[in-house]
Amino acid sequence: MTPTLVRPHLRHSSASHLSPEVTGSWARARDWAEIQERMLVPLYEAVYDRLDVGPGTRLLGLGCGTGLALLIAAARGARVSGVDADEARLALACERLGPHTPRETREDALPPARLTRGGPESTADPQGPLFNLVTAFHPVGCASSVEGLPGSLAAAGRLAERGTPVILGGWGPEERCATAGVLRVAQRLADPLRTPSAWRPVGRDDLEDLAERAGLRPDGSGRVACPFGYSDMTSAVRGLLSTGLFDAALEVTDPAQVEKELSEALHPHQRPDGTIWMPNVFRYLIART
Repeated sequence: MTPTLVRPHLRHSSASHLSPEVTGSWARARDWAEIQERMLVPLYEAVYDRLDVGPGTRLLGLGCGTGLALLIAAARGARVSGVDADEARLALACERLGPHTPRETREDALPPARLTRGGPESTADPQGPLFNLVTAFHPVGCASSVEGLPGSLAAAGRLAERGTPVILGGWGPEERCATAGVLRVAQRLADPLRTPSAWRPVGRDDLEDLAERAGLRPDGSGRVACPFGYSDMTSAVRGLLSTGLFDAALEVTDPAQVEKELSEALHPHQRPDGTIWMPNVFRYLIART
């Protein structure tokens, strides 16, 4: 299997030679990998425990980001493949997942990973078996994550065994997600007539509606506590900006103003020791191809 198809010029060591736009994308990808992505680990672990992910699992991750969910699955012995549209995030996923020493020469080596930029079809291995697990963990409730997802899910289903579980992730009820109030800053600062915010309140049946649009049949669901915790205000601001949910606001509002209002929204969640803590509940749906 191919360990990576990402262009090497996006490696961290060469980031200083990239354009300002790509360099900014690289910085946000680093913040996502180092600060924000770990907040969703309870969601990944709950799904993998429920589905008994292990050596017999052949997983395809849609919107795999910087690869932490794939890394956790690979550590359980799963064979993992992932796709993402963000080159910087995908480059960091490649750093995490490969290349590695072949498994037969190093017992603790991870199984080889296949990471590509593009649609699910780009992960197809004519000589390999079909996938038996597909994940789309990027939270539904983020408008940008839903656009085009039904088509990607349908394409992934064609590469999977019949009856394969497909995992859709999303925010839980707004009243149980402390971060929802903070994300309303992004919604308010974006110009809804020109640049709609990437975040919106979550509907009760969002995950089921998405599964139906993709031709999948629901087969169970669960809820997981995913608190967002940060060491200080600076880390909290950097982490939340790395999600992409504030990009629309940054396009139409001065970045300093976005950071100021984000800090003000986070202030009620700051503890006396300076740390930030926001309890959240996330939901996942198990659908079948």
